[in-house]
Amino acid sequence: MQKRRSKKRGPVRAKKVEYDGIKFQSGLEKNMYIALKKAKIKCRYEVETYELIPGFMFNNNSYERQSNGKGGYIERGNKKVRAITYTPDFTGPGFIIECKGRANESFPIRWKLFKRYVAKNMPEVTLYKPQTKKECEETVQLILASRKATK
Repeated sequence: MQKRRSKKRGPVRAKKVEYDGIKFQSGLEKNMYIALKKAKIKCRYEVETYELIPGFMFNNNSYERQSNGKGGYIERGNKKVRAITYTPDFTGPGFIIECKGRANESFPIRWKLFKRYVAKNMPEVTLYKPQTKKECEETVQLILASRKATK
C-alpha cells in the first residue's frame, strides 16, 4: 500500500486569528494575550521593532538568483542591503514575550541576534518564549512572581 502525498507544499504556517479587535499571527499569540489580560499585566502587541544589524550599501558585484529562486543567474550587487530587524510579540515593563509554536528556518539565528541585542542594550529585561498554551500560563505566573519579588 502506497502512502498518499499531501497536496500542501512549503513551510507550516500559523493560522491568523482575530480577538478583541486585534489581528494575531497565531492562536498561540491570542492565548498569550488572553492570559496576560486575565492577569491584568499591561503590555503592547507587536509595536516595538529593534534593529539587530543596520542596513548597508553593498558596492561589490554579486552574481546570484533572486531570493525567491526564480529568474536567471544575474548581477545583483551594487544595492542597498536592508537592515535585519526583529519585532517581538509582546513588550511590557521589564519583559518581552515571543510566542513561537513552530519556528521557520530563519528564526533561530534571528532569535540569537535578538538575545545578543537585549543582553547589550536592555540588561533589565527578561525574555520569555512560550511554545504551548501551558507555557503561556507559566509565563504569566513567572511575570507575576518577579513583580512580587521586586516589591
